[in-house]
Amino acid sequence: MRDEYDMRGKYLVGELNRIGLECFQPQGAFYVFPSIRRTGLSSEEFCERFLMEEKVAVIPGNAFGPGGEGFVRACYAASMKDIAESVARLDNFLTNLRRKQERSEG
Repeated sequence: MRDEYDMRGKYLVGELNRIGLECFQPQGAFYVFPSIRRTGLSSEEFCERFLMEEKVAVIPGNAFGPGGEGFVRACYAASMKDIAESVARLDNFLTNLRRKQERSEG
């Protein structure tokens, strides 16, 4: 089972980096802590909007102290199907967020 979780973690970290959220491989946990700073949203705003718009829950990084602001925590103790679906929804969320930001700037 440890190898299965290791594979899920590597998959999730790779996908997060691919879609533009810098993330490092965790060492011995079922959680990742990607940076959401490039979105311009606070950790709490990101989590609330992601939940409302895509129905996926992540934890705001500032829940772990002030140094966690600009990050979110996501758990990969889930099926590969659910992880892949969550990544697809996150990718969609980020795409829509960029479009909204571009429209408000233009």
